[in-house]
Amino acid sequence: MNKYMNWTSLTEKQKELQFSGSIHVRKNGTNLISDGFGHAIRSEQIKNQPQTRFSIASGSKIFTSIAICKLVEEGKLTFDTTIKNCLRVALPYFDDAITIHHLLTHTSGIPDYFDEDKMDDYEELWETFPMYQVRSPKDFLPMFQLEKMQDKVGRTFKYNNTGYILLGLVVEAISGMDFDAYIAKTIFTKIGMTNSGYFSVDELPENVACGYIEKPDGAVKTNVFSLPAKGGPDGGAYVTAHDMGIFWEALMNGELLSAEMMRNFMAPQEPVDEDIFYGYIGFMESNEQGVVKFIQMGYDPGVNYRSVYYPEHDLTIIVCSNQSEGAYEMLKELERITVNEI
Repeated sequence: MNKYMNWTSLTEKQKELQFSGSIHVRKNGTNLISDGFGHAIRSEQIKNQPQTRFSIASGSKIFTSIAICKLVEEGKLTFDTTIKNCLRVALPYFDDAITIHHLLTHTSGIPDYFDEDKMDDYEELWETFPMYQVRSPKDFLPMFQLEKMQDKVGRTFKYNNTGYILLGLVVEAISGMDFDAYIAKTIFTKIGMTNSGYFSVDELPENVACGYIEKPDGAVKTNVFSLPAKGGPDGGAYVTAHDMGIFWEALMNGELLSAEMMRNFMAPQEPVDEDIFYGYIGFMESNEQGVVKFIQMGYDPGVNYRSVYYPEHDLTIIVCSNQSEGAYEMLKELERITVNEI
């Protein structure tokens, strides 16, 4: 822990929430705090550590977006390329005008395979579709490819996982590589995220936290049957909180994208709510002076991930959790401590 900041309230907040997970705070290339709380594997009483790997659900959409931006930089496609021109996939009811930009900004109008208006819990998906068969982007296709458009192309922002599955298929079609291999080569290995990857739940490496779901009677179960067998373009990468600190520093130092592409990548594209916008980089809070902070979040049964990056202060805060609640509250406490000290 950093001796110049008072972390007492954080310890109190963790006890109050019974938070289980890992945190990492980094400023100007210096680690202020890295710590773990609770248990990675409860049955064995194995504790969460700073080096524990956690699934981060939709927090990993940013990797898919970077992959697309790299292919644009290489001249292999543009943000205005239509999906019909780069995918040989039957999507009979999807509008031919849908572009890469629409998918990146959740403005395509296509149906989401997980429609939150129709079901409350992601876990419900796997009651009728075997989760153990979902191990690559193409495995998601039966869940949406014969569905009809939900809205007109480009009309409005509506968060959409299907769009990122299609982006992953684009990455595979253009690069000639499996999606997870492309991300590993161009991001994880390139910048030294040595503990990160897309892992199958039946072939997990060491130091991985099990995700835990509270049942109605107060007991807990793991999320092994509540998620796809392997994460993909819309979410499900495993990382350590420390690796995500490395990621944000490398991204902002220009190690992943050119300066010109970074300006495009970080620009607000779609209004979401009052001072919240969405861009290729994800959610952001912005005012008249510019972006205040970039915001990442990921939520699945037994998974809760939150992260913010303050560009003006080069401050990164990362919270990974292997249970459904508590990460947001821990993030707000870390923001209160660190931002107030700037």
